[in-house]
Amino acid sequence: MSDWPAPHAAAPVRASVALPGSKSLTNRELVLAALAEGPGVVRRALRSRDTELMAAALTALGSAVDTAGEDWTITPGPFTKPASIDCGLAGTVMRFVPPTAALSGAEVGFDGDPHARTRPMAEVLSGLRGLGVEIEGGPTLPFAVHGTGSVRGGQVTIDASASSQFVSALLLSAPRYDQGVDVIHDGKPVPSLPHIEMTIDCLRRRGVEVDDSEPDRWRVLPGPIAAREVAIEPDLSNAAPFLMLAMVSGGSVTVRDWPHRTTQPGDELRDLLARMGASVTLDDDGLRVTAGEAIHGLDADLHDVGELTPAIAALCALADSPSVLRGVAHIRGHETDRLAALATELQALGSDVVETEDGLAIRPATLHGGRFATYADHRMAHAGCVLGAGVEGVLVEDVATTSKTFPGFAEVWSGLFR
Repeated sequence: MSDWPAPHAAAPVRASVALPGSKSLTNRELVLAALAEGPGVVRRALRSRDTELMAAALTALGSAVDTAGEDWTITPGPFTKPASIDCGLAGTVMRFVPPTAALSGAEVGFDGDPHARTRPMAEVLSGLRGLGVEIEGGPTLPFAVHGTGSVRGGQVTIDASASSQFVSALLLSAPRYDQGVDVIHDGKPVPSLPHIEMTIDCLRRRGVEVDDSEPDRWRVLPGPIAAREVAIEPDLSNAAPFLMLAMVSGGSVTVRDWPHRTTQPGDELRDLLARMGASVTLDDDGLRVTAGEAIHGLDADLHDVGELTPAIAALCALADSPSVLRGVAHIRGHETDRLAALATELQALGSDVVETEDGLAIRPATLHGGRFATYADHRMAHAGCVLGAGVEGVLVEDVATTSKTFPGFAEVWSGLFR
C-alpha cells in the first residue's frame, strides 16, 4: 500500500459535488428486497465493496441480485441451499445477514477479513439463539447458522450498547419470523439511534408494522414485506470531508441532492459545522457550506453520530480553540479502535490531543506534515484528507480504503483542488 500525498488547499475551494448513494440505506433495502413478496428495484444503489458483498451474500442464500446496472434488481428466491458468506470488513453484512440466513433450510457459514474477527457479534448471535436459531461457533466470526426453513421469533433481550446494528439486524428479518420479534435493550444507552430509526422507516415503507413507542424496546409484527422500487439517498456521512474542505480552504462547497427529510445521521453535519463557524444553507440546489472567519472548536456529544467522529476530530485539530468530543466509546469496536487510532495519528502530526474514556480532547497546536495511517478504515482516510487540505505534506496511507463507501473518492477529492 503506497502513501498518497493529500492535496493541500493553497486557495479557496469553490465546488459542487454529487455523492454516491448511502451504504446504510443500500444494504438495508437489499435485505428487505430479498425477503419481499416479489421482485424489487433499488435505484441509485451504492456500488462499493460492502454493498457488493451484501449482494453476493443474498445471492448465495438463494435470491437473484442483478448489479449490472446503476439500478439493481432483486428477485427473492427460496433459501434452500448451503452457502458460505464472505463478510469482508462490513458490519452490515456480518450482522444483518445471519438473521436472514436463519430462514434458510440449510447450513450457512460466515467469515471475513482478519480484523472482522475482532468486531463485536456476540449480542446478535445470542439474540438469534434466544429466538430459536441454532448457531455453531462464535461469539465472533467465523460461525455457522443451521437453518430449518423458519424461525420461531418472539421476545429477546440484548445489550446493544456496543452497536445499534445489533438491533437493526434482528428487526430487518423479523417480519418473516413466525412470531415476529420483540427486542428489548438492557444496558448502557444505544449508540447511533438514528440508524435504528432508519431501519424502522425502511420497514414501515414496505408495509411492516413496527411498535417503537417504548424506550429501548422495538416490536416488529409478523407479516409480508412489500416489494418496492426504492431510490437511495446520497451518503450524507460521506459529505463530511467535502463540506469541511470549504471551511479549511476558506471557500464554499455544495453537496447536491441533499434530502430535506432523512433518517441519516450525517444530516447532523448541518448543526455541527455551523457551531464550528461555517455558514450552512439548505435549498433546492443542495447543502452549501461556506467558510466563516475561523474554524472554532467544538464541545459535542457525538453518541448518535459516531461515524462522523474521525472527520470532525481532524477539523477540530485545525480549530482556533479547544474541542471536547464525547459519547463515542463504542467506536472502539468499528473497523478499528477509532479513538486510539485518531489520538495516535493526530499526535504524530503535532496535534495536542488526549484520548479520554469516551472520546477525545483536542487543543490548538501547530501541525506539520507526515504520514497518516488509516488502519483499513475509510473514515480514518477521510480524516487524513481533511488534515492534508489544511497542512502541507500529509501522506495518507491506503487512501483506496475509501472505496468501502465511495469508489473513486481520491480522484474526486483531487479534482476539487485544480
